[in-house]
Order: sequence, then C-alpha cells, then structure tokens
Amino acid sequence: MTSPSDLSVRDILERLIAFPTVCRTENAELIDWMEAFLRDLGARCHRVPGREAGRFNLFASIGPDTPDGIVLSAHSDVVPVEGQPWTTDPFALTERDGKLYGRGSSDMKGFVACMLVAARYAASKSELRAPLHLAISHDEEIGCVGVHSMLRDLVVRGFQARGCVIGEPTGLRAVSGHKGKLAARIVCHGLAAHSANPARGCNAIGLATDMVKVIELLQEELKETGAHDDHYEVPFSTMQVGLIRGGVALNIVPDLCEVQFEMRLLPGVDPKPLLDRLRLEADRLCAERPHARIEIETLNTYPGLHTPDGSAFLHEIMRITGDNAPSRIGFGTEGGLFSEYLDIPVVVCGPGSIDRAHKADEFILPEELQAGVRFVEQVVDMLERP
Repeated sequence: MTSPSDLSVRDILERLIAFPTVCRTENAELIDWMEAFLRDLGARCHRVPGREAGRFNLFASIGPDTPDGIVLSAHSDVVPVEGQPWTTDPFALTERDGKLYGRGSSDMKGFVACMLVAARYAASKSELRAPLHLAISHDEEIGCVGVHSMLRDLVVRGFQARGCVIGEPTGLRAVSGHKGKLAARIVCHGLAAHSANPARGCNAIGLATDMVKVIELLQEELKETGAHDDHYEVPFSTMQVGLIRGGVALNIVPDLCEVQFEMRLLPGVDPKPLLDRLRLEADRLCAERPHARIEIETLNTYPGLHTPDGSAFLHEIMRITGDNAPSRIGFGTEGGLFSEYLDIPVVVCGPGSIDRAHKADEFILPEELQAGVRFVEQVVDMLERP
C-alpha cells in the first residue's frame, strides 16, 4: 500500500470513490482500506459491526486518551446510481471542466478524504493536548440506521468529547440545527369483491385515500398552529405521503393498500401526538366500515439537531468558518443521534453542496476540497489549546 504521506486529498478521494459502497450493501473493503491507512499513522482503531454481515462502523483516535477531544464524523455509504443519466463512471473519480465527478464526491466522501488528511496532520504534531477522533458509519442514507451500534459502543465505553463535526456538505457553513425524521407505513385491509358489485367488498384503496386526507389535514394544522422556527427554509414541521401501493386488477375491489409517509419535525417536536391522531382517525374509519382494519407502523426515526446558539464549541467552529451566525438545514444528519447518545455539542459543516447530492454527475470542486482540508486542519489546531 502506498504510504499515507504520499497521497493528496484528491488521491484519497479517488480511492474512496472507487469503493461502490451503496447503501444496503457491504462496506468492508472500504473500512479495511481506511483502517490500514489510519493504523499506519499510529491511530487507535476500533471496528464496530452492524446488524448485517459485511457492514461496519470505524472509530479511530489519534493523540492522548483524554475526554476533551474532537470528533470528525461522516458516513461511508452513498445512494444508488441505477436509472440516473451519468456521463462519467460514477465509481471512478473523473476531472472535467474544473470539477471532480463521482458518486459521493459531495455526499460525503469528499469530507471523508479531508478527515484522513486531518488524521495525518494530527499524527504529525508532537504534542496534541487532546485527541482527534474519526467516526465512520454505514447505511446513513437509509435513515441513519448504521451509526447506532457505534454510538452504543461509545456509551458503554464511557466516551466523552469536547464536540463533534458532522461533515455533510454545507458549503463549509456552520450549521447548528436540522429537523428530525419519522418514516411510517399505514396498511389498510379491506375485503375483496367483484367490481360489478363493489358494495359487497370493502375498498382498501378508499381507506387509504381517507388516511391520506387525514395526513393532509394534520399538515395544515402543523403549518397554521404548530411550532415555527424562521431559521428554516420551511419554518414548520411537515408530513407528506411518498408511496402508495394497492390493488391487483381493475375489476377487483382491493383488499389491501399500503401508504408510506414521513414527518420532518422541528427539533423538540414529539411525533407521538401526531401518530396518536392518525390511529384515532384510523379507528373511526374502521368503525364505519365492516371488514376494515388499519395498521400503522413506524419504519425509521432519527432526532433533529439543536445545538444552542451559546455553545462554546459552536462558536469555535464559527471562528474558523467566519460565520456570524449559525445556519439551519432542511435535510437530516446523524448529528442529533451523536447529541442524544453522547450529550456533546454537534455542528454540521463540510465542503461541497447538498444540491449536487443524489443526482447524476455528482461533483465537488477541487478548491472546495482544499478548503475542506484547511477547515479540518484548523479543527486539529484547536486540540493544541484548551
């Protein structure tokens, strides 16, 4: 293996992009490569397996074993490329017209590459007062599911830190908050019948459309009377239906229909009252229709992030970025989980743009990558002082 000291941040990104770590697939080879890179620098590495075979989180530390280090965190997985009109190989870093193309270049292997450069920079310093920690998770893109095992492991080990930077692409703006998410499924059961006499059946699609109307009503209530925070582009919590599946043939009254919806909740907003309202309305609808039954199941949830404006760690990061005030973002991150599990301040800040994420021809600019390196090296410099 080429020595870590010989690889530029672009070289590292090229290696990372070449691992097709699509969410819901194995990431072991990427973790192997990163762990070898970090161990060669003298890092203390701890691998935490996920639920599925071949999927791992990696936690590494450089510097003294003290409780006031800083965590740089990123996810290793990327979203799929199938069906997207890429003009380059998504898993081969390609430079064209001053842009570096590749799946994950902005979201968020660009920051992972910066993290490895930060590790090398930290390892070069003779007297760090506090450690640099690197946290790499799996399967973030399907609802922040992989990081839980790593965070539980850190809790068991009594881990403490001064703060955490989640390197999602924010254009290197310091972000102190984002909404939480809950994804859920409504399964409507009816009674099949011939369409020539639909009254003999119970139409599950009809039940589902009534439940969709309930969600739309709750959305309107959240907009009009729910919590508001004008720091967000959408200053209220939201609910929306994204998937409906039901029916087998036009001449059969459908006996099954599934609706999937999500909530995007301002930090501190409890989803339970909203779910209770949905269940109450489901019971009412079923009471009006013989043979009707509705089940509501939560599929995935992660909390929002709210780092107080007065946080000392937030202001330290803002001094590096030059921000006068922290920003808020609409998309979710693992930040709320780091905050909840470890009770540490979390700032989201990384190079690139979320507007390029999840699309064909995702890219990061070379100058953004270099700015990311300068940012993480300044974070490392924070470890030399109280």
